[in-house]
Amino acid sequence: MIPEQKKVMLRYTTLVLFFALMSVCIIVKAGLIMFAERQYWKDVADRFVKENVAIPPTRGNIISADGKLMASSLPEYKIYMDFKAGGYKKDTMLMNHLQEICEGLHQIFPDKSAQEFRRHILKGRKQKSRNYLLYPKRISYIEYKEVKKLPVFCLGKYQSGFHELSFNQRKKPFGSLAMRTLGDMYPDMAQGAKNGLELAYDSLLKGENGITHRQKVMNKYLNIVDKPAVDGYDIITTIDVNMQDIAEKALVDQLKNLEAQSGVAVVMEVATGEVKANVNMTRASDGNYYEMRNLAISNLMEPGSSFKTASIMVAMEDKYITPDYVVDTGNGIVNMHGSNMKDWNWHHGGYGPLDVTHILEYSSNVGVSTIIDKFYGKEPQKFIDGLRRMDIDTPLHLGIAGEASPRILGPKERSYFARTTLPWMSIGYETMFPPIYILNFYNAIANNGVMVKPKFVKAIARDGDIVEEFETEVVNPKICSDTTLMYIREILKKVVSEGLAKQAGSKQFSVSGKTGTAQISQGKAGYKSGKTKYLVSFCGYFPSENPKYSCIVSIEGPNGYPSGGVQAGSVFSRIAERIYAKHLYKDLAEAKDSTAIFIPDVKNGDLKEAAFILQQLNIASNGSSIPQGKNPVWGKATHTANEAELKKMTTNKKLVPNVKGMGAKDAVYLLESYGLRVKLSGLGKVSAQSIQPGSYIHKGQTISLTLTN
Repeated sequence: MIPEQKKVMLRYTTLVLFFALMSVCIIVKAGLIMFAERQYWKDVADRFVKENVAIPPTRGNIISADGKLMASSLPEYKIYMDFKAGGYKKDTMLMNHLQEICEGLHQIFPDKSAQEFRRHILKGRKQKSRNYLLYPKRISYIEYKEVKKLPVFCLGKYQSGFHELSFNQRKKPFGSLAMRTLGDMYPDMAQGAKNGLELAYDSLLKGENGITHRQKVMNKYLNIVDKPAVDGYDIITTIDVNMQDIAEKALVDQLKNLEAQSGVAVVMEVATGEVKANVNMTRASDGNYYEMRNLAISNLMEPGSSFKTASIMVAMEDKYITPDYVVDTGNGIVNMHGSNMKDWNWHHGGYGPLDVTHILEYSSNVGVSTIIDKFYGKEPQKFIDGLRRMDIDTPLHLGIAGEASPRILGPKERSYFARTTLPWMSIGYETMFPPIYILNFYNAIANNGVMVKPKFVKAIARDGDIVEEFETEVVNPKICSDTTLMYIREILKKVVSEGLAKQAGSKQFSVSGKTGTAQISQGKAGYKSGKTKYLVSFCGYFPSENPKYSCIVSIEGPNGYPSGGVQAGSVFSRIAERIYAKHLYKDLAEAKDSTAIFIPDVKNGDLKEAAFILQQLNIASNGSSIPQGKNPVWGKATHTANEAELKKMTTNKKLVPNVKGMGAKDAVYLLESYGLRVKLSGLGKVSAQSIQPGSYIHKGQTISLTLTN
């Protein structure tokens, strides 16, 4: 190759290498701008005029029925440093105050030492980074304000280089309490809500964006608000934090004890349908229980024996049976169209003849299925229609994502309706219900037959003022006749007081309800022994005579022998007793009865003082007959049902007076005025004196008085 050609090739090679190197530099610089210096250039861009910039609103709060904050939007920040901002002057200030800054950061964020902060800041200074992350985690508003107080950082961001990136973070002050009911937001709140009330009321909670633009005013760029952001509405829920806490603790304790797979506990106010507690716990891989899904409204399960109440009510409504109707359950096994129906105690010989009350008390499968098969076997659709008259399967449209609707498929909805379907349906199989639907049915029984829609939100508010209240919505004004209602309420009370649900009861008040124990089908494996799991439950209300709250407890996959009365009923009892103690207050007027005495028990002693007090309290007495004067008038006090009676007693200074029934003050005064020394023991009124009344007095003698309440 001639020398001239070599020179040309060398020039071309040099040019290619130069442009390749330039390309690499451009790519690297673009990467730095896109990532390392993104915030800086974003800030630079913000200095120029921008039109129609959205202003995000503050998301509304979710508040409990008792006024406690359950979910709120709070700002969080990431803090950065621009080491090129402020020039040489700022850099000098930074180095002069570096030790003070690092010690201050350590005080605010103890997980990093002052030396670690020093090394970290010097590294960023050496890199001359324009968007250097000072602390890796998001910090709270209070922490951010503390950082802003530190030297240099307290200056404006263009002088100090200190700047922040703000985030709107959703916080739940009560942690996981009612977490599935409240719902969650996506990490980037701009994406909206995932589930629960956050999603159901997202359009109200999120508010409306405002609009702003940047404009240069007197050589400064200012944000000019064209349309202010409208903050979201607040949602006032029906959840009572104390009841939620009571229900969660009682349920979780039992789930841990039984090593169960999951559990539900829901408490409703009978008259209004307000859901006061909604607990949904599932066992995680670490063995602990967390709220993962809203099982109360989404978990379709065969309810088992708690459904027997509905079956019996249908037969009562059609006037086929009354509480004293008798079924011979034999030895606890009966052949139902080729399949054996068994009672839980079949291996002990069964129950024999049972009336309807005892059929539900003992939760007899044979008793219920025999009744339903006898009267509806040839007309199964009539039984289905009877259930639907009570609206037990009517979709409630609660408005919460994931809500499932009950499934009762009669002959009209199935291509094939087997003869065994009806008997098994009558005891809670061949049907599917979320727990809240079963609770709503029992709540209607407690509510004098009025079925109301469960309610999770009671009002919408803004700035503390109620904007809209949600009234109680009636689903069915009368699920059954008064006669059927009277029968079934008496039976459900006996199920707890005399039947298999005694563990659900309380010594303080009466409870009504029904147990439920159902096998859970395992798909192709069906209900085979060894592979079958159980769902145990208890659903009821309290107090029986004047129901205030209804409650369902449902536990899936408990260890040990499955028993709705023992395993779920005991949880119901703990919840009911604690709610009763905290939330049900008796009016004192209710404590009156026909034999009560409302005239106070007045002590013996100075009757003038007693008469004065009775007069001031407007209590009827014969106090006007007591003579007035300086000297005490000693006597006894008694009372009738209508007034207090004061009777004078004769005294003789030579004889020991009778001071029984007097208070310490009067007794001591009287005895010492007679020349006796007094020794007291106890509290209350004088119940005994060591020297008998009527004995001759020896001055200076000591008399001992015993006082009791």
